[in-house]
Amino acid sequence: MNSTNISSSAFSDSKSHYKILDALRGVAAILVVMFHIMETFTGGDNKKQIINHGYLAVDFFFVLSGFVIGYAYDDRWNKMSLKGFFKRRLIRLHPMIIMGMIIGAITFYWQDSAWFPNIASTPVWKMILVMFIGFTLLPVPISLDIRGWTEMHPLNGPAWSLFFEYIANILYALFVRKFSNKVLAFFVFLFGIAFIHLAVTKGEVIGGWSIDQKDPVTGYWELYIGFVRLLYPFFAGLLLSRIVKPGAFNNAFLWSSLLLIVVLSIPRIGGAEHIWMNGLYVALCVILIFPFIVYVGASGELKTNSASRLAKFLGDISYPLYIIHYPLIYMFTGWVANHNATFEQSIPRVVLLLVSSIVIAYSGFKFYDVPVRKWLTKRFMPAGKNS
Repeated sequence: MNSTNISSSAFSDSKSHYKILDALRGVAAILVVMFHIMETFTGGDNKKQIINHGYLAVDFFFVLSGFVIGYAYDDRWNKMSLKGFFKRRLIRLHPMIIMGMIIGAITFYWQDSAWFPNIASTPVWKMILVMFIGFTLLPVPISLDIRGWTEMHPLNGPAWSLFFEYIANILYALFVRKFSNKVLAFFVFLFGIAFIHLAVTKGEVIGGWSIDQKDPVTGYWELYIGFVRLLYPFFAGLLLSRIVKPGAFNNAFLWSSLLLIVVLSIPRIGGAEHIWMNGLYVALCVILIFPFIVYVGASGELKTNSASRLAKFLGDISYPLYIIHYPLIYMFTGWVANHNATFEQSIPRVVLLLVSSIVIAYSGFKFYDVPVRKWLTKRFMPAGKNS
């Protein structure tokens, strides 16, 4: 298995990681950043997006999450309490959530533009209130929409997916871990049908970041879209971890990365009269291709030092990059709007944004996330205690 040494920030009884899966999360995170950069130039028309299916990286994250949660925790419940599980997940995920909200607050007033109509009229106290609510990951009501995009987390939009990630962890710990494989497979089938229906009727599955708005195309509540996007991938990843034993793939890191890049970058399929065609492609990616990529990634080894170093770097930046990059995207979007800039005119800033996001992510991982998690682990999860 492509395992790593246990990180100094991990728990004393942590299992070794799938290094290639960690790296694939990093590949997907970089594609998310590029997707959001290019989204700035679409004028709100997703059909013009060059990295058209890059948003599906979130659904890939959910498949990975289900697989890794099953691998890491399914066999521990005879010696681990619910309290111990939740402490582990909070220590793993929450420090960077707080960091992302702080970065969103620091950069907030530099994002002012016609595309963000509420920023100019937002008092500092209200922005700070939204930041503190964001620290808890609880969604804010529409009355606290300080941006004008109806996001549940206006300071850091992608935090919506962490909100659903937490819901998945709660469901797993309270109920799903007790499911037999047959019961779990039934729910995977049921949620798969719901996912296909959403994808085909909407032509895509973009959405999930608002708690009190409806999708203008289908009329589905954004909250419903978020749950559909969560439940099939997470349950499928969990089932995959239980029933499939990793095999042996040569060059698994290379091929799984290339496949992931290709499927997320495929142009939109079908026109406005045939939205179901793109929907079928989206469903194919999430229901079949993403679990296959995870299987390939779990079935390979990193045989060279350079591959191991690259995989480690991608794994290290993956979560920090995803959760901190969007405040920089807001700033970039505001600049494009204020200057009516084209992509060609924006290339230097695009490069700066991408590099800055990666540098901030790695610095945040190295000098904030790891030390904080290490301290929290020592303080709240002393060696030998799991409750």
